[in-house]
Amino acid sequence: MQEALIERIESVARRTAVITLRRTELPLLPWEPGAHIDLSLPNWLTRQYSLCGSPTDPDRYRIAVRHDPLSRGGSEYVNLFLRPGRRVRISRPRNNFPLDGARGYLFIAGGIGITAILPMMRAVADRPGTAATLVYIGRTEEAMPFVGEIRDTLADRARVIATERDGRPDLAELACGLPADTSVYCCGPAGMLDACGAAFPPERLHLERFRRAEKTFAPDTPFEVVCARSGDRVTVAPGETILDALARAGRPLASGCREGVCASCEVAVVEGVPDHRDDIGAPAGRMYPCVSRSVSARLVIDV
Repeated sequence: MQEALIERIESVARRTAVITLRRTELPLLPWEPGAHIDLSLPNWLTRQYSLCGSPTDPDRYRIAVRHDPLSRGGSEYVNLFLRPGRRVRISRPRNNFPLDGARGYLFIAGGIGITAILPMMRAVADRPGTAATLVYIGRTEEAMPFVGEIRDTLADRARVIATERDGRPDLAELACGLPADTSVYCCGPAGMLDACGAAFPPERLHLERFRRAEKTFAPDTPFEVVCARSGDRVTVAPGETILDALARAGRPLASGCREGVCASCEVAVVEGVPDHRDDIGAPAGRMYPCVSRSVSARLVIDV
C-alpha cells in the first residue's frame, strides 16, 4: 500500500469530481495507461478507480469519480464528503486493461469510462506512424468529464457524441471501415460494451467493465479449499464465495470489488481445477476467489 494526500478536488462535469492525489514522502509507484488503483476511504470502504492523469508524473495520481446515487456508497462519499488535505491509503497500480502494440487504435469511451481510455489515447496520439481515433459518447456534454480538455489537446482526433443531441453512433459502420491492423479499446456502461462486442471482431477488441457481465454457470456444488501454508481446510457451500468461507474460518484475504473485475484478491492455485467466473481472465495458475469456484472437489491455494 501507498499513502497519498488529497491535494485537490474539482468538479469537471455534472456529478463528477476529479481528485488529485499527491505523494507524501516516497514517489508514487509508476503506472501505464489502463491501470487502476484501490482507494481506501475514511468511511472504511475500498473502491477501484482508473488512473487518468499523466504516467510520467511520479508525484501525483489523478482519478475521476461519478456520483451514482445507486452505488454502494463509495462515489457518494468521494463527491459529498471527501476533502482536500486528507491522507488516504492507496494500492499499487494494477493493469487488467493493458495497451498493446498495434499499428492503429480506435478508442471508444462511454461516460466515466473516459478515465481508462484518455491516458491510452494520449500515449499513442503522437506516436509516429500510428493512427489513433477517440469516440467519446455520453448523454449530454455537461455530464461528460474532460470534454474541454479533449477538444483542446486532441482536436480532430476525437469525436464527441452527445446522444441527446447527435443520436447514438453507428458502431457497425465504424467496424466496417476499420483497417485490419487496428485494435479497439472500449470502456463504459454494460450496454455500450455489449454493442461493441457485437460490432467488432473479438480478436481485436479489448473491453474494460465496471461491473461483472451477467453470465450463466452450472449450479454451485460444495468443495473443499485447503490453505497450503497453514494446512487449514474450509468447506465452501453453494452460494458462498471462497472469500467468505475463508473469512468465516478466520483466514480473511484482501479484496476490493468482490465482482471479479479488479484482481485485488488474486491467489495462486497449487492443486485442483478452478472454475473461473471473473471478467478479466486470471493468469495461468491463479484465480480470483471473490467470484470463482472449483471444478475439482478439492482446491489448494497459496494462502
